[in-house]
Amino acid sequence: MSEKKVLFITTEISPYLPDTDMSLIARDLPSGIQERGREIRTFMPKFGLVNERRNQLHEVIRLSGLNIIINEADHQLVIKVASIHSVRMQVYFIDNDDFFLRKHILRDENGKEFSDNDERSIFYIRGVMETIKKLRWAPDIIHCHGCITALAPIYIKKHYKSDPSFKHAKVVYSLYSDDFKQPYNASFAKKAKIEGVSQNDLRSIKENPDFITISKLAIDFSDGIIIGSENVNPELVEYVKQKENKKFLPYQPKETYIDSINNFYNKLLSVQEIKK
Repeated sequence: MSEKKVLFITTEISPYLPDTDMSLIARDLPSGIQERGREIRTFMPKFGLVNERRNQLHEVIRLSGLNIIINEADHQLVIKVASIHSVRMQVYFIDNDDFFLRKHILRDENGKEFSDNDERSIFYIRGVMETIKKLRWAPDIIHCHGCITALAPIYIKKHYKSDPSFKHAKVVYSLYSDDFKQPYNASFAKKAKIEGVSQNDLRSIKENPDFITISKLAIDFSDGIIIGSENVNPELVEYVKQKENKKFLPYQPKETYIDSINNFYNKLLSVQEIKK
């Protein structure tokens, strides 16, 4: 299985953003998985806090230029790339001035969550998916980190299910203690709907698109769930444990989590091979 490909979709990566459970895992895990013989691609949003000059980001013209329509508005997709030389890893950045120019991540300087975080999430995930298609790259595992990636599992399983880049992929979702307090806009389900995704698929987030319901949506359409932080919302942990059809990996200590997750991937891929 050494040739298998893993796509990492995350909210943040160190050193581009401050050190957190997620940003450190999103740096060290892809690097460690690459060292274990797998081919990787890693994506994050190009938040305004990311210093382009210091980190030597540059635009990938051949991948940029696509317009993504959200709520009847066009938003241009810009792809940038940089390398973390210390861990020999390349990172792709999803950029758009409407969503990611501001000098904050998901909250403003007063700690208030941005009212368009729902659209930022939609744009980011669709941007990643369309970029992977342009790269003509077919990951075997797609590992999503953080609440901004919560739409990825349903999009992969529904909208992209027949696409050559995604139709054989197993989806892993890591839960973190990145709870947001303000529910997304009431129109989130309507905005998130694309071809292949029905209103029935999105019914759980239609009434109250808060952190719990959106996270449960991600869990429902994932093949495996990993606990990425020590203090993940207990309601979500219990929800995962009740899903007998989901592979589950509890929180792992820093010393062993890369090998544990690599073995977790192997179990998912073994199930895939048996089904074939």
